[in-house]
Amino acid sequence: METFESLVRTEFAPEHTYLNTASNGLLPARTVAAVQEAVRLRAAGLPIGSLYEDAERVRAAFGRLAGVPAERVAMGASVAEYGGLIAAALPAGAEVLTAEADFSSLVNPFHMRGDLKVRAVPLERLAESVRPETALVAVSVVQSADGRIADLPAVREAARAHGARTYLDASQSAGWLPLEADSYDFLAAVGFKWLMGPHGNAFFVAPEDFGGLTPLLAGWVAGELPWDSCYGPVQELAHSVRRFDVSPSLLTYAGLRASLALIEELGIDAVHAHDLALADRFRAGLARLGHEPVPSPGSAIVSVPRLGHRQPELSAAGIEVSDRAGNLRAAFHLYNTTTDVDRLLDVLSS
Repeated sequence: METFESLVRTEFAPEHTYLNTASNGLLPARTVAAVQEAVRLRAAGLPIGSLYEDAERVRAAFGRLAGVPAERVAMGASVAEYGGLIAAALPAGAEVLTAEADFSSLVNPFHMRGDLKVRAVPLERLAESVRPETALVAVSVVQSADGRIADLPAVREAARAHGARTYLDASQSAGWLPLEADSYDFLAAVGFKWLMGPHGNAFFVAPEDFGGLTPLLAGWVAGELPWDSCYGPVQELAHSVRRFDVSPSLLTYAGLRASLALIEELGIDAVHAHDLALADRFRAGLARLGHEPVPSPGSAIVSVPRLGHRQPELSAAGIEVSDRAGNLRAAFHLYNTTTDVDRLLDVLSS
């Protein structure tokens, strides 16, 4: 039986020390092979029904990771498009509560309405800032800039107490942090970061009653019988959350099917433990060097103030990290090792 380490070794052989999953995840070997096979089918003019089947397998796999049935999952291209649907459903003057400096794809659709009251507060004060006039609380599970994790149970309880809905962006958590999407009203996530898929996909989880949303982007794939919905107005929308689908990027879903299968084989709890052990090793090493990261306990993302300027130097040394607002951001995922952590610390100490 393969171990966690042996299975990962068969899938990844990065040429650099790659600690930048918060920007883009590495593609497993099986994912590369799946995309190449999908390209071959398209180039050869062969039947591509299997690629549409891949999309449904991906929907079911994400549902398992998120803890919801596949019928609660829609698939599109970006988090922003689903934020736009939520924004469009709010009445004029409704208050949307967000965290300061949260990711633009999450917050910007609410600003684009122009007639909503969007209020931003520090992340640690989000729950206590919910008030009776708050209609929606929108927050990233894990902050992109620095890895801080939102106190989701507190946010959920505060929102319920005031009759507000909740909308989570899990783009920086899906793939390493266990999800409980059923505890919140809406959740979106991209597939190209911690889920290690190709670009071109976003997931969306909504309630069985659709949460009052109108499928403004609905095309033929949003029909209950998609292939019977190709011409003229769609006569019958999907009875499930699939009514919020947009036309699938078939090459992307061919790859995602393989990537999500790998995560399920490894087990999300094992991935979570692996990633956190590496992040904590980095935090301990930073302390020895006299650096203090942004406090983000329990996060696979570690952000170090005033070290962002060293990103070009690190890249030249073959270590890929990010510079975010002057902070050095390192993100640790299943393909990383203690050697990667120690190499980063070694270069930072020089």
